[in-house]
Amino acid sequence: MDAATAPWWIWPLALFALTYLLGIVAVVAGIGGGVLFVPLVGSFFPFHLDFVRGAGLLIALAGTLAAAPLLLRIRLANLRLVLPLALAGSIASLCGAIVGLALPTDVVQIALGATVVAVAFLLWRTDPAGQLASESDALGEILRLKGEFHDPTAQMTIDWRTHRTIAGLAAFAGIGFFGGVFGLGAGFANVPALNVLMGAPLKVAVGSSGLVISIINSPAAWVYINRGALLPLLAVPSILGIMLGARVGARLLHTMPAATVRRVVIVAMLIAGIRALLRGLGLWI
Repeated sequence: MDAATAPWWIWPLALFALTYLLGIVAVVAGIGGGVLFVPLVGSFFPFHLDFVRGAGLLIALAGTLAAAPLLLRIRLANLRLVLPLALAGSIASLCGAIVGLALPTDVVQIALGATVVAVAFLLWRTDPAGQLASESDALGEILRLKGEFHDPTAQMTIDWRTHRTIAGLAAFAGIGFFGGVFGLGAGFANVPALNVLMGAPLKVAVGSSGLVISIINSPAAWVYINRGALLPLLAVPSILGIMLGARVGARLLHTMPAATVRRVVIVAMLIAGIRALLRGLGLWI
C-alpha cells in the first residue's frame, strides 16, 4: 500500500493487529516486543525510526507490565532475581537512550540487526540443558537468587539457582545500554544472559526477562519522551495491542514445552535481526 495515498486510519488499525500478535510472541519468547516492533514497523510503516524507537520502548514496557502479575503468580518470574539485574540495566539504559538519539538512523539499523542476529546464533549454538547452575556462587547466595516452579509439561517441580552473578550484572548493564540505543527495551539478550550465562532454567529466564524489561525500559523511555520522539498515532494503538496480546502470551508460556519456547525465541530474533540489517544496508527498503 502506498503510504501517501492510504487513509490515515489504516495505520492505527494495522498497528493494533500487528502488536496484538507481537504481544503473544514477545511474552512466549521473553523479548518484550520492542525487538520485533522496531525493525518491522520501522520497515513497513511510514514513520521515522526515532518515533518507532520511542514507541518500541513504551510498548515493551506496557506488554511486560500486562504479563508480569501472571508470571509472578505462577513463579515463572522471580523478583529477587530481577531486581539487582534491573538496577544495573536501568542505569545503563538511560545513557544508551541519549547515545541512540544522537546516532544516524542507518548506523542504528545496522548495529541493531547485527546484534540481534549474533545473539540468536549464540542461543542456537548453546544447549540450554547443559547450562543450568548446580550451585550458587557467593554473591548469588547472599542475594538468594534461587527458587522453584512447577512445570506442567514436564510434570515436575524444578528447584533452580543461578551462578556467575557478577558477570550477570555486567551483562545486564551492557544489555540495558544497547537496549536504550536501539529502543528495544533490552529484551533481545535477556534470555541468553539469564539462561546461558547465569544458569537459570529457560522458562524462568523467559518469564523473568519480561519483568526485567518493565524496569529497565522506564529511564530510556523518558529520554525519548523528553526529546519529543513520541507520536500518539503510533504509540496508542500499539500499546493497546501489545497489552492484550501479552495476556494471551503469558498463559501460553505456562503450558508450552521449553524446546518450543527456545525455537520461538531463535526464529523471532532471526527474522527481526535480518530485516533490520538489510534495511540499514539499503538492501531491502
